[in-house]
Amino acid sequence: MKDKKTVSAPMLCAIFLYLVSLFLWLFGVYMIGCTEQSYMVEWHFFSLCGSDWSFPIIIDSVSVIFSCFVALISGSVSLFSVSYMEGEVYLKRFMALIMAFVGSMNLLIFVPSMITILLGWDGLGIVSFALVIYYQNKKSLAAGMLTVLVNRIGDALLILGICFLINWGEWRIGYGMTGNFSLMICFLVVVGAMTKSAQIPFSAWLPAAMAAPTPVSALVHSSTLVTAGVYLVIRFYSTLVENQEVLCFLSKIGALTLLMAGLSACYEVDLKKIIALSTLSQLGLMMFTVGIGFPLIAVFHLLTHALFKALLFLCAGSIIHSSVDTQDGRILGGLNNSLPFSSSCLVLSSVALCGMPFLSGFYSKDLILEGAFSGFSGVLEVLVMLAGASLSLIYSLRILLVGVFGQKCGTSLFLYSVESSYMVCSIFVLSVGAIMGGWLLQSVWVSVNGFSLVSAFGKGMIGVVTFMGLVYMFVSFLLISVLSKSALSGMSWFFSSMWFMNLTSGSFLAGIGLKIGKMMHLHLDLGWMEVLGGQGAFMALSDGIKLSYTMQKGSLLIHTRIFAVILVFIMVYGVFMY
Repeated sequence: MKDKKTVSAPMLCAIFLYLVSLFLWLFGVYMIGCTEQSYMVEWHFFSLCGSDWSFPIIIDSVSVIFSCFVALISGSVSLFSVSYMEGEVYLKRFMALIMAFVGSMNLLIFVPSMITILLGWDGLGIVSFALVIYYQNKKSLAAGMLTVLVNRIGDALLILGICFLINWGEWRIGYGMTGNFSLMICFLVVVGAMTKSAQIPFSAWLPAAMAAPTPVSALVHSSTLVTAGVYLVIRFYSTLVENQEVLCFLSKIGALTLLMAGLSACYEVDLKKIIALSTLSQLGLMMFTVGIGFPLIAVFHLLTHALFKALLFLCAGSIIHSSVDTQDGRILGGLNNSLPFSSSCLVLSSVALCGMPFLSGFYSKDLILEGAFSGFSGVLEVLVMLAGASLSLIYSLRILLVGVFGQKCGTSLFLYSVESSYMVCSIFVLSVGAIMGGWLLQSVWVSVNGFSLVSAFGKGMIGVVTFMGLVYMFVSFLLISVLSKSALSGMSWFFSSMWFMNLTSGSFLAGIGLKIGKMMHLHLDLGWMEVLGGQGAFMALSDGIKLSYTMQKGSLLIHTRIFAVILVFIMVYGVFMY
């Protein structure tokens, strides 16, 4: 029996978040979703230089349902933490960080203003750093520094966008705003959102953030931190649509991220990193969807993805916790016998990730593929997207083969423990969402019902893309058996390295960037900037004060010298003037 004081904090947080989620679901369905109405409450503080300083809160179907899903997943994570973090001494501190994370995300969701949105944006960055370094070792610190440095880039770009927005006199997003610096502002917002959502070339921090505890990974990589960038782009879409160059750039980056992350997940062996790379792949798919002009479908996929990806992380966390912190896929195996409930839910979430018909992932993925065929994107771009989308079945099967149905290469079964009731309840809640979430959303949210009309060839191509992973497995098996391993080793090394994103973004920020910062600190902050700045001004003032003190001593000799110097200056001036 666990200590009641230890259990009380996560249990109370879980009950509170479940009640909030239930209220928001009912409110969103009956007040917002069915009527398709939006409300805005705005507090006006003051007006300065033609700009209004206000605090707006928007209540519409997107914000309410998104907040409902955040509360549902956070409640399940809190309930899961009762067992997963049972040996943690500072459990209340951990839950306080989780609640601060949820609060920052809700502030980001409901406030459509570029200035006040920085409160939630920076709150997510600061709390995520504290959660990633939670285990307080060198690996966690390195991952946390990489995470916070990449997020600082996005913060700086958003602040620059706010500076340019002063020309419009308006900071509220969600309105079509055109004028001076429109292209520059849209580009700054999009690249700032790309840093939060780990798009190319800012992709290195997301797999590194797996150093955090698994409940944190389930929350961060499903519905909060990584989706903040996608949500910001969707909210800013009415302005982005006026600049098609930015949307074209966004769709191409999203397709490349989708392909890169999918290929990397096919060669990864760490269970949590495979799931993290699958998250990165789905984020690229969402960005691609926004870029081709379907923001509501991107929101729909964001919500369904949050359900089955949180379930996938919690099942992986249950397996890691029950197998004595083992997450290497080369050691795991045979979990269908030792952990039947977690393994079956892992199969369910992986199947939903593939886009199996009539599960949550099917509804949104089918709409995205239809939108890609009926949109105005290029042929090469669509082919890259289809190739990346077909990889979802491959890395999903990889998760199942290395973890559930593969051969066990580790220790004996007596080290495995049974899932606790808290884990079972939290996983069960998300399992219901992974099965029925897409159908429920499509039934109550009119805007995300299927409306794209594609040809029979396009519809057949969607089915082929969904199940192309099986063909790839047979082809890859034949290639490996026919060709030598040395011919494929270079290609596998390239794909497993995330196209060298760790070197281009991770090592640049964490290595070269920190070295340049240290060098600038030594030679500028403690060198020339001190000579020309604070220390130099202090020395100049000191010399001036000494000179003034000397002139005011009252000595006759000093007064005679001063009179002689002034007389010489007057005489020289008179000679040159006349």
